[in-house]
Amino acid sequence: MSEHQPPVTPSGGPVSNRIDTTRPHPARVYDWFLGGKDNYPVDEELGRQIAGLSPDTKRIARHNRWFMHRAMRWLAGEAGIRQFLDIGSGIPTEPNLHQIVQGTAPDARVVYVDNDPIVLAHAEALLSGTADGVTAYLDADVREPERILRLAADVIDFDRPVALSLIALLHFVGDGDGDGDGDGDGAGRSEGAYALVERLVERLPAGSFLVLSQLTGDFDPESVEKGVASYAAGGVTLVPRSRRGVGRFFDGLEVVEPGVVQVVDWHPELSLGDLPVETRPVPIYGAVARKP
Repeated sequence: MSEHQPPVTPSGGPVSNRIDTTRPHPARVYDWFLGGKDNYPVDEELGRQIAGLSPDTKRIARHNRWFMHRAMRWLAGEAGIRQFLDIGSGIPTEPNLHQIVQGTAPDARVVYVDNDPIVLAHAEALLSGTADGVTAYLDADVREPERILRLAADVIDFDRPVALSLIALLHFVGDGDGDGDGDGDGAGRSEGAYALVERLVERLPAGSFLVLSQLTGDFDPESVEKGVASYAAGGVTLVPRSRRGVGRFFDGLEVVEPGVVQVVDWHPELSLGDLPVETRPVPIYGAVARKP
């Protein structure tokens, strides 16, 4: 960690005492899908259940990860963004976001946010960015937007453009008493995913970007609903959203071409390697949008 890089901001208590190995956690299940080792039997058990219902799960997780790589490469390169706020960062499977953007822009400043203690245990690795840039980690939950913004301001200048990254996060955030699929009239919005995104984007200056990916049941609703039930049995909320519902997150923003699409279809030419040729749907929508 460089001298000028800020410390990890924990939420309290030794990490080893805060890791709950009795319940699955989305970040650790995702790590298992990606072939990582930073998960527990309870996470692997749920991961195997989901993979049994949908054998494509690991393939889908990899495509989501590759979308993140391409989007960040575009933001740091063509869009010229130098500040990144990544909420729901997850376990740092390499290459991670800061490695992607600082590979293009060594002076980029990256703040990771997650609330899983096992991610905190990896914070030292997260903080090993470039000498010219800054990489920091905040231990916080997406449901605490004001706290996230306040703490992130120690690293990020909110008078300059910021890329807000919400990759594979919002399908773990419900809509309270609201519309569930994200297609309704917005009832319960004050405590739901849409309101959280609105509050975060509202703080960003003009020229900032929102990038997100989100699970959908548009292509295989039966398998997705089985997955929702499996996550619920493990105590985890999972909310698939339609293309229209995902589009609502970008209300008031200028969506970059090709719009809200399956993640495999978002600028595949930006991949550094050959992407697999897909003949089956990848049921995660992704998009990038600019705040005017």
